[in-house]
Amino acid sequence: MKAVRFHEFGGPEVLRYEDVDRPRPAAGRVLIRVAATSFNPVDAAIRSGFLQQVFPVALPHTPGIDVAGTLAEIGEGVAGWSVGEAVVGFLPMTEDGASAEFVPAPAEVLTAAPSGIPLVDAAALPSASLTAWQALFEQADLKAGQRVLVNGAGGGVGGYAVQLAKRAGATVIATASPRSRDAVEAFGADRIVDYTATAVTEAISEPAEVVLNLVNAPESDLAGLTDLVSDGGVLVSTTSPAPDDPGRGVRAVRLFVRSDAGQLATIVERVDSGELRVDVSERFPLSEIARVHELGEAGKFRGKVILTPDA
Repeated sequence: MKAVRFHEFGGPEVLRYEDVDRPRPAAGRVLIRVAATSFNPVDAAIRSGFLQQVFPVALPHTPGIDVAGTLAEIGEGVAGWSVGEAVVGFLPMTEDGASAEFVPAPAEVLTAAPSGIPLVDAAALPSASLTAWQALFEQADLKAGQRVLVNGAGGGVGGYAVQLAKRAGATVIATASPRSRDAVEAFGADRIVDYTATAVTEAISEPAEVVLNLVNAPESDLAGLTDLVSDGGVLVSTTSPAPDDPGRGVRAVRLFVRSDAGQLATIVERVDSGELRVDVSERFPLSEIARVHELGEAGKFRGKVILTPDA
C-alpha cells in the first residue's frame, strides 16, 4: 500500500510518499481503509521534532491524527463493529497515523461516521471538534447567557467553537481575518474583530466570562487576553500557557486535547441533526502532503484541509 512517512525530523521536505507493507490489526484493534485524514498544526510540529518530548514517535512515522474511513478488518476481541462500517476517530498521537491507504487503530477511539455528509469530509471533524468541545464544556463549563471570545475563529477549531458556543446560548465575539470573515459570520458569531486591523485587546471593551485562545502569541499578548476575562472567568489556551489572575478569580488553562469516542459520538449526532456544520476549505491528494504542510505552516489555509489517498 501507499503511505506517507518521515524517516527523520525536519521541514516538509522530509515527508515521503512511498510503498509500505499493509498492516494487520492486533487484538483489540481494527484496520481502517482510509477515506481521508486532515492537516493539523500538531502534525507539522511532530514532524519537525519540536514535540518529541511531549509526543515521542518512532521513526519512520506516518502522520495524520484524524481518520475517516471504513473498517477493512476486525482484530481479535473487538465487539460491536463489522467490516464495511464507516467510522471516524482521533488516533493516538504517538502511533502511526492515517496518511496512508490503511491504518490500524484501537477500536475504543472510534465512533460511527456522520451519515449526512461525505465520508471524506468527516475527517475534518475529530481532533478539531473535540478540542472545541473540551475547551468550552469541560474546562470553561460554558453556560447560556455568557459571553465568549474566540481568538482565532478562522481556523478549524475556531469554526467549531463558534458554532458550539452559539448553540449553547452564548454571545460570541470572534477574531478573524478578512479571508475568514464570511465563514465565521455564517457560523453564528455575534461580532467579528478583524485582528489584522485592530488588536483584540484594543477592540474589546466588555470582558467575557470565557476566552478561548487558539493563536500562537507572545507572553505579553496572552497577559492582555487575561485582562479581557471577567472576574471569576476562565481563559483556555490551546497554544502557549497564559497567566492566571488570582486577585480577580480568573483561571487560565492550557488545553491538551484527548481522544474521546463518547464526546465524538455526541458531536456526530449534532452534525447529522444539522446543528453543527463541517466546513472543509480545501482538499488535496495524499501525495501532495509536503505542499500541504508547507502551506499550513505559512498560514495559507482557512478552516480545515483534508487529504485523501490517491486514486
